[in-house]
Amino acid sequence: MSFPIQKKDIYRSSNAISFPQEEERILSYWQNERIFEKGQTISKDKHQFTFYDGPPFATGLPHYGHILAGTIKDIVTRHAYQNGFHVERRFGWDCHGLPVENEVDKMLGIKSPKQVEEYGIARYNQMCRKIVMRYADEWRGIIGRMGRWIDFENDYKTLYPWYMETVWWIFKQLYEKGLVYHGVKVMPFCTLCGTPLSNFEAGQNYKQVTDPSIVVAFGVIDDKDNANLLISTTTPWTLPANLALCVNPNLFYVKVRSQKNGDYYILSESSLERVWKTPSSYEIVSRCQGQMLLGLRYKPIFPYFASLGSRRNCFRVVLDEYVSPDQGTGIVHQAPYFGEDDYRVCLASGIISKSSEIICPVDDGGCFTDEVTDFKGKYIKTADKDIIQLLADKGVLFCTEEVSHSYPFCWRSDTPLIYKAVPSWFIRVEQMRPSLLECIAETYWVPEFVKSNRFGNWLEGAQDWAVSRNRFWGTPIPIWTSSNGDEIICVGSVEELEKLSECKVTDLHRESVDHIEIPSTIKGKPPLRRIDQVFDCWFESGSMPFAQKHYPFENKINFLDCFPADFVAEGIDQTRGWFYTLLVISTALFNKAPFKNLIANGLVLASDGQKMSKRKKNYPDPMVIVKKFGADALRLYLINSPVVRADNLRFREEGVRNVVKDVLIPWYNAFRFLVQNINKLEEEAQIKYLYDSAENPVNREQLNLIDIWIISYKETLLNFISTEMQAYRLYTVVPRLVRFIGQLTNWYIRLNRRRIKGAFGKMESLQSINVLFEVLSAVVKVMAPFTPFFSEYLYHRLALFEHIPKLESVHYEMMPKPNPHLINKQVENAVSGMQKVVELGRIIREQSALPLRHPVQEVIVVHRESSFLEDIRRFQNFVLDELNTKRLTLTTDINAFGVKICVKPDYKLLGRRLKEKLKIISCEMELMTNAEIYEGMSAGFFQCFGEKIDTTAIKVNYKVSESQRNVKMMGDRDLLVLINLTESESLQREGIARDIINRVQKLKKKAHLLPTDEVAISYYIKHDSPSLLIPIIQEFRTLIETTIKSSFNISTDPVEAADALLTNESFYIEGEELTISIARIEKIISSDFEFNANVYLHDDVKERYSSSRSGVVKLKHSTGEFLSIDDFRNEIDILFGLYGMNIVMKCDEKIVRNVEDLVSKNVYIHNNF
Repeated sequence: MSFPIQKKDIYRSSNAISFPQEEERILSYWQNERIFEKGQTISKDKHQFTFYDGPPFATGLPHYGHILAGTIKDIVTRHAYQNGFHVERRFGWDCHGLPVENEVDKMLGIKSPKQVEEYGIARYNQMCRKIVMRYADEWRGIIGRMGRWIDFENDYKTLYPWYMETVWWIFKQLYEKGLVYHGVKVMPFCTLCGTPLSNFEAGQNYKQVTDPSIVVAFGVIDDKDNANLLISTTTPWTLPANLALCVNPNLFYVKVRSQKNGDYYILSESSLERVWKTPSSYEIVSRCQGQMLLGLRYKPIFPYFASLGSRRNCFRVVLDEYVSPDQGTGIVHQAPYFGEDDYRVCLASGIISKSSEIICPVDDGGCFTDEVTDFKGKYIKTADKDIIQLLADKGVLFCTEEVSHSYPFCWRSDTPLIYKAVPSWFIRVEQMRPSLLECIAETYWVPEFVKSNRFGNWLEGAQDWAVSRNRFWGTPIPIWTSSNGDEIICVGSVEELEKLSECKVTDLHRESVDHIEIPSTIKGKPPLRRIDQVFDCWFESGSMPFAQKHYPFENKINFLDCFPADFVAEGIDQTRGWFYTLLVISTALFNKAPFKNLIANGLVLASDGQKMSKRKKNYPDPMVIVKKFGADALRLYLINSPVVRADNLRFREEGVRNVVKDVLIPWYNAFRFLVQNINKLEEEAQIKYLYDSAENPVNREQLNLIDIWIISYKETLLNFISTEMQAYRLYTVVPRLVRFIGQLTNWYIRLNRRRIKGAFGKMESLQSINVLFEVLSAVVKVMAPFTPFFSEYLYHRLALFEHIPKLESVHYEMMPKPNPHLINKQVENAVSGMQKVVELGRIIREQSALPLRHPVQEVIVVHRESSFLEDIRRFQNFVLDELNTKRLTLTTDINAFGVKICVKPDYKLLGRRLKEKLKIISCEMELMTNAEIYEGMSAGFFQCFGEKIDTTAIKVNYKVSESQRNVKMMGDRDLLVLINLTESESLQREGIARDIINRVQKLKKKAHLLPTDEVAISYYIKHDSPSLLIPIIQEFRTLIETTIKSSFNISTDPVEAADALLTNESFYIEGEELTISIARIEKIISSDFEFNANVYLHDDVKERYSSSRSGVVKLKHSTGEFLSIDDFRNEIDILFGLYGMNIVMKCDEKIVRNVEDLVSKNVYIHNNF
């Protein structure tokens, strides 16, 4: 099926376009015709480009982060498809884990794991299953509306049994390689969820909090002064589990005597000012290095575990360099089962061993256990105040205050985390570090610094990965064990479990496997049962390259052919999340990275730089933005921003609006300009225009310079995009594409406007139209991955003018290949120079408040390179027109115009290196002559007082002599443009004439007239004395009429010919009131006048460009045949500008069905509400 658009519908394209509405129409076309699905079928036998899509949770709606990452993925995969690859684009869903359980807990009012067990795991998981895809339809709608092509019908979900089976297989492979162990690890722990978190999960949600900061005195045993070791902590609740104190062996510590109470205290020398506000408060008694304190014994401040002092050699000073001189007292209390560093230090110091009894008197709900008799059953943070009070009562509280600091919160429940020893199943990541670093070295990242710094640093310090979670809705860990732990079986498939248990297995969730027992291999022993834990959902998502294919149970050859993936992309926060888990699992299985290329994007923040928050409502809803400006505009805004370089983006709605204004509308106007002039050419030359890309009607031999430039610039663009997209550098590609559209609309079309319109004859018009068509066709294909909707819109409209039938979608087209033979760098450089000259000239005009329509006497271009001036000479006609000047002077002699070049060093660049010498060099440069400066600029450096100063480190300015007061100038390093603003009487009169032309052209645009519309333009001047304007109009009549493409006659009445009047407007020019009127030219119909219909607009219909609400339509073609209903409707559209409006045509109170019935009748046009 072809796209539903015809030529007649686009000849009078509205100057206003609703991008969101057009996108909705295109989206319907894609969906109705199954364009994406057909494309996949077309490419199925091509070489595969493999792409992995990380699975999001469907328990919330997509945000800007999802939209950004999705847009990056869509651009890369579309571009790969257009380069001849088959790209499987499967969407995935992360269905397990805390997000789902949290929702169900809220629904059921569940507060603890015990309540889940009472409710029943089967019932609980069934509730999870019901809500897991709650927002799936919204996800599909939003992703589709953003223009992303992704396969939802062939998706993967982590809850599918076949997906879970691959996760089991992966775990068994790691188990058999000795990479799995059961141990105790101090981990971030959520007391609300009742489960540990991985370190990368714990790092995702830090907040500023206020906590008590206390300094506590631990009495030293056998010290002659009865000194106390001072420690500082913001977690008083950990003090009951204290087993040691740690000092830095390299810091200096002091024993001081308090002037207040005479007691002695030991602390780091660097902390004295923090603990005592004034030196007079204390007296230093002795000083030593930290290592001298090793083994110093102290009295435990709580009795709960005091017996360990003798049994396990606890309550003594140990050493480690992690103790900071900048915080606290330089002495850190050690509760080894409540801190990662504490555990490491105490293990290394022999305070504890891996087989020691765990001193962790806090349960999974965050409450003290029975051992802590004074606070048993109390939530730890609630107990802080009571602990502080008890310390005060014991006389060991030195001081207390409130401090604000950054603290980790659970990224799911948003509650404070604690660090707590947890029995867990681990993957031995620490021993894999060298392999991980080797594998990641073979991958390519954009930007590179994310790989080498952020991710590389993370890998170097990677810890063993706790993959077990004490939850219910997840993939069960496939370990069956005996009650005493002597027998352990790790199961790797459904078939294996069925063989071992002799039970039929249809699902792998807890309710389906927890009851299954495996007989013991030891006679007389009870059967093995599965452990309670499920996998960390990051382990499941990190398994997706294998599990989405159900590898190795299915698709084995297909998987191995396509592994590793060509491309992945997510936010920079996934360096410690999905990117990391993908790498760990892939390296453990195959010693190979799971991807070849990766793009990491930054974060999208609210406009104030804060994190986007639904609660704060500090950002606009993405779909509201799309409804306002369209998905293409939002895509371009996100991609053409720092966020693609892994920087953060402060989202601003005006940024999306600017994309519409600066990119999409100019691009649309270029298309309108093309088709309007094709229509004009067809009517005037009586031809049917068709562009034949196969035969290429662009005559290369007859191209003018500006044609050569735009074609060369286009080919350079294609070459650049090919190179940069292969390197995945979207941040360089998009700005270049946007710049090209600006060059096409602001330069090629602007400089070529008169030629395209036929001012230099039919052949020149045809040639330039062919060039513009060729360039626009290429741009549409190149932009298709970035702006999929608007590219589709233009593709199908341009296809109406092509000789060869087009494909169903622009997204089936192959990316245009660059033709190096058409690249002309000399012309490109010449045009670039011409543009600099014009831009500097425009700045001079703007600063002088001189409109462009006012001519100037002379423009002078000064440059030290004669070759540059020769390039400008080749384009001098464009410079003359663009700067509206009578004369262009090109010269290398800057002295002839009284101009002095001034150079001075850039203090920011040179200040650190040259220091005091810089002032002397600056004075020396001020004395340089123009010739000396030119010599230095030619050499690329200046030699001053023995210092070589590169020209890139100097600033260049120009000064003009007092004798040249009417000459204004603007320079850009070695280019100088001067404009003589001396205004003669003839220039003033021409300026007025051009002002009149400007008013006429604006009025024509306001009336929505096209170049092919025949109108009569007249003027009326109201004056009491001899008019200044009339003789100017007569003098410049030819200029005026040639420019406005119409006669321009004087009228005796400002509202003359009111029946045919389209519009009129009055202006004051040079103090005189000038009224300009535009009227239709009535055509006299010959002997067929009786075959007409009178057409009237009903009150509910608003005409667009005509000021008349009635008209006459000829009902027959020139061949004598009656118009069809569609042709009649088209005539009405042309008459009143009703394009795209939903109308009803009625005659004699009946809907019009047959044009032959309308002869000499009245037809009324109604709005079809």
